[in-house]
Amino acid sequence: MASSPRLIHGFREIASAYDLIFCDIWGVIHNGHRVFDGVADALIAYRRQGGTAVLVSNAPRPAQSVVPQLDRLGLPRECWDAIVTSGDVTRAQIAAVAARKLFHLGPDRDRPLYDGLGIRFADTPEAGEVVVCTGLFDDTTETPETYGDMLAGFKARDVPMICANPDLIVDRGGTIIYCAGALAEAYRAIGGEVAICGKPYQPIYDAAFETAASLRGKQTSSARTLAIGDSVRTDLAGAAAIGCGALFISGGIHALEAGHEGDGVDPEALAAFLADKGVIPDAVMPRLIW
Repeated sequence: MASSPRLIHGFREIASAYDLIFCDIWGVIHNGHRVFDGVADALIAYRRQGGTAVLVSNAPRPAQSVVPQLDRLGLPRECWDAIVTSGDVTRAQIAAVAARKLFHLGPDRDRPLYDGLGIRFADTPEAGEVVVCTGLFDDTTETPETYGDMLAGFKARDVPMICANPDLIVDRGGTIIYCAGALAEAYRAIGGEVAICGKPYQPIYDAAFETAASLRGKQTSSARTLAIGDSVRTDLAGAAAIGCGALFISGGIHALEAGHEGDGVDPEALAAFLADKGVIPDAVMPRLIW
């Protein structure tokens, strides 16, 4: 990352410096209800000039399960070359414990995560020998506190947890909802054993680089790779960990803290926010536009 962030007005200002982008989905491309204006044009323009766009998401489902949502929201398939999700990486961890009875903690929409793995499911939390957390059962009404007794029960039996989505919260159409990462943090806080696969951890980036190499026919260096995201905790931390560039989208999950104002950014508020978080991305823009 740079020593100080550069405020840019369009991705075109820096795009030629990178052969490969790892672009976050929720908070950068859409908010669960609509695709942000200008995002599709930016991704398509980047690919047309020879760049490879891999969408890297903490979605707790396999990549093929994410595509229908993007289709419904109207994102053209010309916007990306491949998708890599936390769900893809999590499947390997689940396969390693497939002989044990698994309790699924999360909504039914995430069950494609287990397709083809031959899992034996526990009907109740008490019967689970390992828990896979993909989120809250009902993220529109529940909070991590709702699960206090359940988590305590897991801890009493030393049940390990696999967290399929490290995100703590997400903005869904202007409403903040809790994600699987919030439950994982709550479990870890009481001494529970938690394994996490998505951003900012190495396995998902290894998978993304491997996917890009298969598309490009060669490896791409970290120096020629740019992570685009709106989360300090996942996107920017992950970029720092793998040594690639980082483009911070200030109008996402940190909009209120990071000085996001309409279509612009308050430089002083942004600088204070980044200093407090101890990160300096290579560039900042409110929304991803070309």
